[in-house]
Amino acid sequence: MRTVIQRVSRAEVTTEGETIGKIGQGLMILVGIEEADNTEDISWMARKIINLRIFDDREGVMNLSVKDTDGEILLVSQFTLHALTAKGNRPSYIKAARPETAIPVYEEFIRTIEEGLGKKIATGKFGAEMQVSLVNDGPVTILIDTKHKE
Repeated sequence: MRTVIQRVSRAEVTTEGETIGKIGQGLMILVGIEEADNTEDISWMARKIINLRIFDDREGVMNLSVKDTDGEILLVSQFTLHALTAKGNRPSYIKAARPETAIPVYEEFIRTIEEGLGKKIATGKFGAEMQVSLVNDGPVTILIDTKHKE
């Protein structure tokens, strides 16, 4: 499981001209799921995101989590995070999970984050063509991969 986490002052996702997810201050997260992802990956990534200290405290030091700040989360699936680009110029997405595997993992990931955060999160629509807009605050952007826990 790969995520791109952005600290935002606002973000929204639309599909077919309709806003389906919108947040104020918090985290905009793109998630890519691969065939090998399991409940351990879901739990680890959810805990990491909820507790990631990337919000400023009173002294201006990144010392607070999204949970500490009562921030919001917008989660959008993005299979292209697993693009392989080593050969040629056309990315391969062979590592990205097929929908029958990815959808249950995505839905469990949403539930796990909501349980840990103690509230609902906003989401995109799995597999849909979406437009995402955001204001990256900082900018702060962090990449996390459960297969490379560094």
